[in-house]
Amino acid sequence: MRQVLVGDVAQVPPGEGRTYDVAGMQIAVFRTRAGAVFATQAACPHKGGPLADGLVGGETVVCPLHDRVFDLRTGQGPEAGCALASYPVTLGDDGKIWLEVPG
Repeated sequence: MRQVLVGDVAQVPPGEGRTYDVAGMQIAVFRTRAGAVFATQAACPHKGGPLADGLVGGETVVCPLHDRVFDLRTGQGPEAGCALASYPVTLGDDGKIWLEVPG
């Protein structure tokens, strides 16, 4: 695993997500209204919906295509076998978002 700088936390409004190209992968970064930051794969494993466009509530995101709910902390989905890849996030004192990605 290696750390990659994604950007500034100010680029992700509270309660929303943004998609970034990180080390050749599409990764969605979410910022909760409480200020926590999470990162998952950008596409829903069910039908490929754009998760960064989903509704963020508490520590979950709802896929905008078929209302599937995923836990941002664990990636766990609504049923076994339907989970998101998630990536460890570090938020620097300067507001920079760092992700741990394979490679």
